[in-house]
Amino acid sequence: MPRRRRAAEFDQAVAEFFMCIALDEARRGVGRTSPNPAVGAILVKGGRVVSRGHHRKAGSAHAEVVAIDAAGPRARGADLYTTLEPCDHFGRTPPCTQAILQAGVRRVVYASSDPNPLVNGRGLRRLARAGVKVIGGVLSAEADRLNRPFFKLIRERRPYVTLKVAATLDGQIATASGDSRWVSGPEARRRVHELRDRVDAVLVGAGTVERDNPRLTTRLPGGGGRNPCRVVVDSRLRTSPRRKLFTKGSGTRVVVATLARATSPKARRLAAAGAEVWTLPARKGRVDLRALVARLGREGYAHLLVEGGAEVFGAFLEGKLADELWLFVAPKLAGAGLGWAGGPAVKAMEKARAVKSLCCERVGDDLLVRADL
Repeated sequence: MPRRRRAAEFDQAVAEFFMCIALDEARRGVGRTSPNPAVGAILVKGGRVVSRGHHRKAGSAHAEVVAIDAAGPRARGADLYTTLEPCDHFGRTPPCTQAILQAGVRRVVYASSDPNPLVNGRGLRRLARAGVKVIGGVLSAEADRLNRPFFKLIRERRPYVTLKVAATLDGQIATASGDSRWVSGPEARRRVHELRDRVDAVLVGAGTVERDNPRLTTRLPGGGGRNPCRVVVDSRLRTSPRRKLFTKGSGTRVVVATLARATSPKARRLAAAGAEVWTLPARKGRVDLRALVARLGREGYAHLLVEGGAEVFGAFLEGKLADELWLFVAPKLAGAGLGWAGGPAVKAMEKARAVKSLCCERVGDDLLVRADL
């Protein structure tokens, strides 16, 4: 615990210490708040955390209000640390600035600025005019990374897209016969379920559904986890309504994106199995993925996980629609099989697409390579 400072002082190291606690609180809401951001807040008084809170879901109290309510009278004269600047508008909940001023908070320290035009600096100006000291940018890079899906949705009106690939050491996602069970080990598969628990939607192609018959649900130890919306790209409606994907009881939407009319016999059979059929524009004879991600954005989905197959991966890469790559590399050699990165080949190495922020970690026997695209 950092030593106490005089009220007038601002110590960057102390601020970062407390902001780390607020960020931990914010992480508790990741995957639960869309189309809102994941936000954490704590109140600090006399060098001690007196309360904490996070935004639990859209429509519920914001993190700052949760922390203030938990503090009660101890909020007066306290410092509020929040991972995102407080809002100053009425939405599904009252403005956070109102609660901050009524509680008598003396100082607000925030990490990220909010690009939402309804927020962007308005609350900060109101607090400053009321005499509350406002300090921003503390651990902003960490906070910005936490809410990349929200920022993508606000700025570009589409979800942040993560490609998740499981491949052998020689780059194959399936053998020559099409077998892909299992490329990666149990620890990597558990990690994927943890990722599904934090995203809003998961997408595969019709070929993956027919070949692997996946459920695309979240299955964590102890039965916990939240199921994302499940999306199938199926231009010609090849998907059988008898696939596991359509098993009732998952509690989430199943969307089939197609070029076919929603009134066609195949579409009606899928609808009877519980699917929503979205008829979308064509691009090169297939579903226009840009139109699909735009529709998902309008539906409020901030984070889309793409799980295959090769043709779908290639289309997202070719269309520059992918933001991040999670590549699980298994210590196996499959020889001639199915490579994961479909799409047009690059003729010159100097034209190969570079990735950024490359990092690697061991996950069981596999290697997880993460990169920004």
